[in-house]
Amino acid sequence: MAEPVRTVCVTGATGFIASETLRQLLAGGYRVHGTVRNLAHRDSHAHLRQLAGAAGADGANGADDRLHLFEADLLQPGSFDEAVQDCQTVFHMASPFALTVQDPRRDLVEPAVQGTRNVLESCRKTAGLRRVVLTSSEAALTDQPDSSHVLTEQDWNTRSTFDRNPYYLSKTLAEREAWRFVEQQKPGLDLVVINPFTVIGPSLAPHLCLSNRIFQYLMSGAYPAIMNLHFPFVDVRDVALAHIRAGELPQARGRYLCGCETLSMRDLVRLIRDSGYGEGRRLPRIGLDFRLGDWLVRLAAFRETKGIRDYLRTHVGNVTRFDNSKTRRDLGIGFRPLRETILETLADLDGWGHLPPAAK
Repeated sequence: MAEPVRTVCVTGATGFIASETLRQLLAGGYRVHGTVRNLAHRDSHAHLRQLAGAAGADGANGADDRLHLFEADLLQPGSFDEAVQDCQTVFHMASPFALTVQDPRRDLVEPAVQGTRNVLESCRKTAGLRRVVLTSSEAALTDQPDSSHVLTEQDWNTRSTFDRNPYYLSKTLAEREAWRFVEQQKPGLDLVVINPFTVIGPSLAPHLCLSNRIFQYLMSGAYPAIMNLHFPFVDVRDVALAHIRAGELPQARGRYLCGCETLSMRDLVRLIRDSGYGEGRRLPRIGLDFRLGDWLVRLAAFRETKGIRDYLRTHVGNVTRFDNSKTRRDLGIGFRPLRETILETLADLDGWGHLPPAAK
C-alpha cells in the first residue's frame, strides 16, 4: 500500500527561500499549502503556479492538484487557521525583510513577532500537526561579527535595538517569541529553527531579492571602493533542503546554522571579473580594505540611509566565522561549492535582466 501524501504549509510562499522550498516539496511528492498576502495579486504568485505545473513526483504529470494557496496576514489572529489545517508540518518563512524602513516597530518588529505568535497559535489548534520549522537568520546570532569568535547555535544577538539594526532586532525577537511560545504554551508540537546566513542563488521569481542585489550593486558602481566587508554566503537550494530535512527527520532538534563559506569583497570582485560578467561594468577598483580604510568607510557611512549606515558601521572590518557542523551532521547537508553558486547566481541574474548593462 502506498504511503499517504504528507501535507505541509509554507508561509510567505512567494519569498526567495520559500519559493525554492516549495519547489523541492512539490518535486518530493508533498501536498503543499502556501500562504500569500493577497490572492488577487496573481502576478506576485504566478511563478508558484508554474512550479506546480512543472514539478510532479514522477517528474512528468505536474502537481497542480497538490498546491493550494491561501490568503493570510501576519498581523491578523486566526488568519493562518485554514492554511495549516490538515498539515503535519508547517514551515514558517513569512517575515518582513528590509534594512531601511520608516517605522521599525510597525514595519519590522510587530509583523515578525506577532506573525510568529499568530502562526504558532494556529498550529496549536491544529490536530495532527507535530512540527514547526521556523526560518530565523544569522541576524538572531549577532549584528556585529567578531573576527575572533566562531558562531554556533548557542549564540544570540543581544545588541540590536529599534535604533541599531532594527531588522536584526526583528529576527531576534521573532525567534525568541517562538521558543517562548513552545516552552510556555506547551502546544504539543516541537520547534526546529534554521538560521541562514547571506542566501544567494538562482531565483524562481522575476523580482530581485535583497541578498542577490549585492551582485547588482557591485557591478553598477554603487560601491565606490573595495571595502573590508566579508559575506557569509549560502546557496538558497541548500537552505531549502535544510528546512525540509528539519521537517522530516524525527531527530532534528534546536537551531541549525546554515552557511557555506565567508568571502571577502575583494575576492568576490575578483571572481566576478574573472568570470567575464564584470566586463564593461563598474566594479570597484580602489581598495579601502585596510585599517585606515575601515575608518574612512565608517565616516562616509553617515551619508547613507540609516539601514545601510548601521550595516556598514557594524560589519566593516569584521569577519563572520561560523560552525555549520551540526547542520551537516544532523541534516545531512553537503553545501554546494561557493564558486559554483556565485557563477550560477550571476548567470541567473543576467537571464532575468537584473545586471546593469555593460558599456560598449
